[in-house]
Amino acid sequence: MPRFTYTGRNTAGKQTGSITSSSRREAFVMLKEKGIRVMNLEEVPESIFTKEITIGNPVKLRDFVIFLRQFSTLIRAGISVVDATNVLAQQTSSKALKRVLFDVEEEMKQGNPLSEAAAKHPKVFSTMFINMIKAGEASGALDDTLDRLATQFEKQNETRQKIVSALTYPLVLGVIAIGVVIFLLVGVVPTFVAMFSDFGADLPLITRFVLGASEWMQSFWWLFLLIVLAIVMGLMAMNKQKQTKYYIDYALLRIPIFGPLLQKAVIARLTRTLSSLFSSSVPILQAISIVEKIVENEVIARVLAASKIELEKGESLTGPMKDHWAFPPLVTQMITIGESTGSLDSMLDKIAEFYEKEVDYATDRLKSLIEPLMIVVLAVIVGTIVTSILVPMFDIFNHIQM
Repeated sequence: MPRFTYTGRNTAGKQTGSITSSSRREAFVMLKEKGIRVMNLEEVPESIFTKEITIGNPVKLRDFVIFLRQFSTLIRAGISVVDATNVLAQQTSSKALKRVLFDVEEEMKQGNPLSEAAAKHPKVFSTMFINMIKAGEASGALDDTLDRLATQFEKQNETRQKIVSALTYPLVLGVIAIGVVIFLLVGVVPTFVAMFSDFGADLPLITRFVLGASEWMQSFWWLFLLIVLAIVMGLMAMNKQKQTKYYIDYALLRIPIFGPLLQKAVIARLTRTLSSLFSSSVPILQAISIVEKIVENEVIARVLAASKIELEKGESLTGPMKDHWAFPPLVTQMITIGESTGSLDSMLDKIAEFYEKEVDYATDRLKSLIEPLMIVVLAVIVGTIVTSILVPMFDIFNHIQM
């Protein structure tokens, strides 16, 4: 958050100091409330030690949705856009959003429209948001546009949370399984090595394998961590390049069980976003360009790019979609009907609702399927390690009794 140095006066005389606030205007207000009449106020330049580092959008989606709903209500009540922005900036609990809204308010006071002011903060306001606001300003239906945006982000967040929940469960169980195996190999199995050596028992293959794995893990555990770290960093680097991201997204969509779930989620987001843009009177070519950038799947993005080229030629939007495996016939058929009847936005909305429900059902089924499956896998792994220890121990006890 910006820091300002000030010089001013109050009843005690001249005052100097510094204050942290979301904007210059808020700093003036805060000092005024303290009884200080500001004579000079300067922002302290950011340094590597004071700069606020954020990755991705600094505003939580929940805070942003609340902001949109309240903004729409205030506009509908007849409050000006500038005053509504000021009210929301003062009451929001998000520091990042508060700072941005004060800046947006200052821009609008200088005569800039909301869409242009918001465009100066691309980390908070997406391209879709800016274009829909611009369309809402042109049509005079800004309140409806804000409501539509709130619904869009709510649905998007619900679908994403469902996917994250479905993928987190097996991931957590997988990490636990790996942790248990490492513990057994490093902490338990080595205690039996000396005993087996003393008796000189002829160890079965499974025991020799487990003892070898235990010895390797004790000596090269650091290499295991390096391999895992290298794989994670490699995937992150590949995901930043369009060409390699295409192959990652292709593989994810083709994975059994998880692939169809991700496909439904992507289609739901695609159709929901397009529906919102069309309903806000954003031109179709511009809308597809926006969705192409925010769909977060390079396979789908390439199909949209091809659809845009077809539209520029005067052809149907669904041409490239019909020839691509990632788009089910239901999607292309309903879009075709929407194009022919002039109700493309409502058809896209129906498709989005259908696939959002499909994601709900699929995640519930996936959880019920994965839970027993992961338990069985964990039991087999742990059982194998335990069996590899017990089998030679029984042989040793039999030799002792004989």
